[in-house]
Amino acid sequence: MITAVNGALAQQIVDTVKDVCGHDINFIHADGTIFASTNPSRIGAFHEAGRRAAEAGMVIEVCGDESFAGTQQGINMPVYHGGRLMAVIGITGNPDEVRQYAYLAERITSLLIREQEISAASRSQADQKHYIVTALAKGGQEERAYLAECLKEYGTDFDSKKRFLILRIRPGFKLTNLSLAQQRIGQLFDQAGVMLYTFCYPREFWAVLEEKEWRRSRPLIQDWIRKNSGLIQAAAGKLEDLFGLKGSYESAVMAMKSLEESEGGFAVFDDLDLELILSSVNGANQEAFLQKVLSGLSREDMEVMEAYFSEDMSLANTCKRLYIHKNTLQYKLNHIWQKSGLNPRSFRDGVLLYLALRLQLSHG
Repeated sequence: MITAVNGALAQQIVDTVKDVCGHDINFIHADGTIFASTNPSRIGAFHEAGRRAAEAGMVIEVCGDESFAGTQQGINMPVYHGGRLMAVIGITGNPDEVRQYAYLAERITSLLIREQEISAASRSQADQKHYIVTALAKGGQEERAYLAECLKEYGTDFDSKKRFLILRIRPGFKLTNLSLAQQRIGQLFDQAGVMLYTFCYPREFWAVLEEKEWRRSRPLIQDWIRKNSGLIQAAAGKLEDLFGLKGSYESAVMAMKSLEESEGGFAVFDDLDLELILSSVNGANQEAFLQKVLSGLSREDMEVMEAYFSEDMSLANTCKRLYIHKNTLQYKLNHIWQKSGLNPRSFRDGVLLYLALRLQLSHG
């Protein structure tokens, strides 16, 4: 039986609960330390109401007028499993609004802890695949001998390099249709000959593919994603050795991040360059950069720059693309310089304008 919840499971719990209720969730240790949260800035902070809820063994609601250190308005509910206090779940928001989610948060927590407890010996094939894929994503160091034994059953080549593939149901897709999505993706993997895959609640599918399997199935998967672009996004990580697949999983997450706030549906880590830089910058810094560089420019200015940079800053080719005279293009570029303070013809200024333009286009 689990006697403590590790950081990875705690983060999975808060992410899952937030996906259902839409409010920020904190997972609070009995001593009041927040060790998982949907608001990363709060991890490691002290939460007095959470500590008091753990001590008292009862729900503590904070309405805004109480004085609790490090505490925001919301509900703090102790969660027990097997007679032991696991943690305190904090749901941020007006208690009258978030109270309805308290029982649901408790049930989700209990279910995820129970899933973690399932004995390896009693796993069904689906459970076994889930164990294998998630263990490889985490590094595969725990129960390594057992993991290797499981992999033999699927004819895994221990010496060949492999890739991690993540398929994510788009946030706009109603999860009431989840079973339909699961059926479609299962059919895709069966058609592509992918053996090792699993569903990770609430909206992701993870798969491990041999390199030869990836080369064979990539066109099929890419075409399927294109046809179902309103439903699914997919991202593949870099090639890694079997027990180094944690690196492939992490690079697949980076590739998936490059698709956020875009219409793109498919990304492979190996194919990314500038997207890796852009996707690593947080939203607030992106907005600040865009405001600084592009705030004074019109849509027409940006269309001119898009053509100019697409033609490798060639005046002649840009003129042909835009059907304008060279003098007109010179005037437009000078106009952009005057408004932004950045000269599109200068290498340094051009790089800043190009980065901002790419970032703006990725935001739609």
